[in-house]
Amino acid sequence: MSVSTSCPFRDRGVEPGSGPDPGPARRTALRAGGLLAAALLLLAVLVLSIAVGARSMTPAQVWHGLLDARSPDYAVVHRMRLPRTLLGLLVGCALGLSGALMQALTRNPLADPGLLGINAGASAAVVTATSLFGVAGFSGYVWFALVGAAVVATAVHALGGGRRATPARLALAGAALSATLSSYVSAVMLTDPAALDRMRFWTVGSLADARPATVLDVLPFIGVGVPAALLLARPLNALALGDDAARALGTRPEAVRGAAVAAVTLLCGAATAACGPIVFVGLMVPHLVRALTGPDLRWLLPYCALLSPALLLGADVVGRIVARPGELLVGVVTAVLGGPFFLYFARRGKVARV
Repeated sequence: MSVSTSCPFRDRGVEPGSGPDPGPARRTALRAGGLLAAALLLLAVLVLSIAVGARSMTPAQVWHGLLDARSPDYAVVHRMRLPRTLLGLLVGCALGLSGALMQALTRNPLADPGLLGINAGASAAVVTATSLFGVAGFSGYVWFALVGAAVVATAVHALGGGRRATPARLALAGAALSATLSSYVSAVMLTDPAALDRMRFWTVGSLADARPATVLDVLPFIGVGVPAALLLARPLNALALGDDAARALGTRPEAVRGAAVAAVTLLCGAATAACGPIVFVGLMVPHLVRALTGPDLRWLLPYCALLSPALLLGADVVGRIVARPGELLVGVVTAVLGGPFFLYFARRGKVARV
């Protein structure tokens, strides 16, 4: 068996033939600078998310609304806009990291938890719990969402070939299960008017109902899932070399895959329970970031953790602006953005390698 001498996750800051290699130190400095720029972009979007709404606020009003309890904007900021912004931050981070992990696991740069059916599994479990058991609120949704996400992740892996799974088989299995579960969700909601009334905004994906209690409830789940995802960067990099090479480097492939699936399930289950199935965030951001950083997950994952919430909150702000005095739900905006993005890269046939 021949072994390639090239490393799948080598730095690709400069393509072959495009000029002299700037060197590892310069590439690291550029990536660190890009990470700082991503953090500043996220900070700007966070402020914008608090400032924009049915009644826009100036930066000074936002500042006083955050810190001064006597300000007339204090109640609006703390009861409505700040919880919505913080929930978008947590959910966006969870979706971006889970998408990057799924792409690394499947070796498919156009994979994400939505396309592989994991979000659909969480949604189906939550809708079942609402319709049959009258469950309401995040504290009830989350456990059903985690179970649904885990069951579908296991089923997709099994249907995709188990240990012989290929990216194409996983994508087909995920698409089939996602379509089936989406039909099930629609059928349950159409035959149960009460469930339809409770879930009509949730099933589209929305941050509009965010409350301080929701943020506090979702924080422990995502607070565990995010560090777990970041700690998997080096083992997944080793796994990109192949199972035999990974074992030689001291990595246990089965344990790494299991931990990655567990992290994806935790992140997606919590995010879906809190906001509903928001699609394409986990696809767009990792793919775009990979074109800048290469496939090295030590850089890819931190970038995704910053830029994914920036995209989600930016889409939420756009939804508030274009439909004033009402708003478009964030799930609609991300679908409108993500659909053409996916079709373009799928048709183009040239995607950044994982």
